[in-house]
Amino acid sequence: MTLARPNPITDPDTLPRIPAWITAARPETAEDVAFLSGAALSHLHLVLGRADVPQALVRERLALRAAEACVVFSGRPERAGDLRDAMHLLRPGDRPGPAGETCLAWRHAVDRPISVTAFARALPTLEPAQIATWLDAGSGTPVTRAAMVLEAVLTAAPRADVPALLLADAVLAHALGWDHLVPLMAAGLKRADLRKRGDDLRLACHRALIASTIAAVRQAADLTRRAAYLKAVAPKLRAKGAGAAVEMLLTRDAVAPSALPMPDRAARRLCDRLVDLDAVRELTGRDTFRLYGV
Repeated sequence: MTLARPNPITDPDTLPRIPAWITAARPETAEDVAFLSGAALSHLHLVLGRADVPQALVRERLALRAAEACVVFSGRPERAGDLRDAMHLLRPGDRPGPAGETCLAWRHAVDRPISVTAFARALPTLEPAQIATWLDAGSGTPVTRAAMVLEAVLTAAPRADVPALLLADAVLAHALGWDHLVPLMAAGLKRADLRKRGDDLRLACHRALIASTIAAVRQAADLTRRAAYLKAVAPKLRAKGAGAAVEMLLTRDAVAPSALPMPDRAARRLCDRLVDLDAVRELTGRDTFRLYGV
């Protein structure tokens, strides 16, 4: 008997869905907004605590969204596909350009546990002492602390959108007890929100977190399904180095065949095989210089 192959797109969620009273709510007061953002963050906290969630992959995918939002804030035309190219198709010694540097900052920020050292690597133009000062600029509840850090950075450096949003997310994550930064703020805020201050900025942060956290929960559910399916088909792969290649795909937003630990032709065949199995997707739509991801 031949078993039907599971479909990672249509299979039911393995993670608890975020309650409809959060996703369908239309908050009218500041108290409503704060309550719903807290409820959404609480649900995300439960999701991120699940052992079956591919944590590194989720963070990388959210980092790409955050980088894209920051690029939009700066008025540049690059979008997610361009940022992936900037990261993965550089020649040795090349620099990724302003948009690529933004993407690189977010990738570095989510790669290691929260620390001043990690953020100094992500934000090399800032002194570690300045980063430490800004990380301590907030007080109160998690969202209030994040909003205060965002305001402190943008008041001192009005054009420093990336450091401000990155450090606000770091403070939020640390206040929630998370070991790694989870990018949420940038994808939910509007450009005009970054000019707000005080209570207006805090309210904007709460609103942003409702939307971005709901999206993050759905992203985590989708990637958990896809990662489980990739793990299920991995034993069918016979190529030498396939196991290590699968591990890379399970932790990275996108991978070029040339980056896999196997000969280039074998890597391309493996990626095409995984696409045929619906285990990974080709992300560029091109015939050459392709990138693959869960």
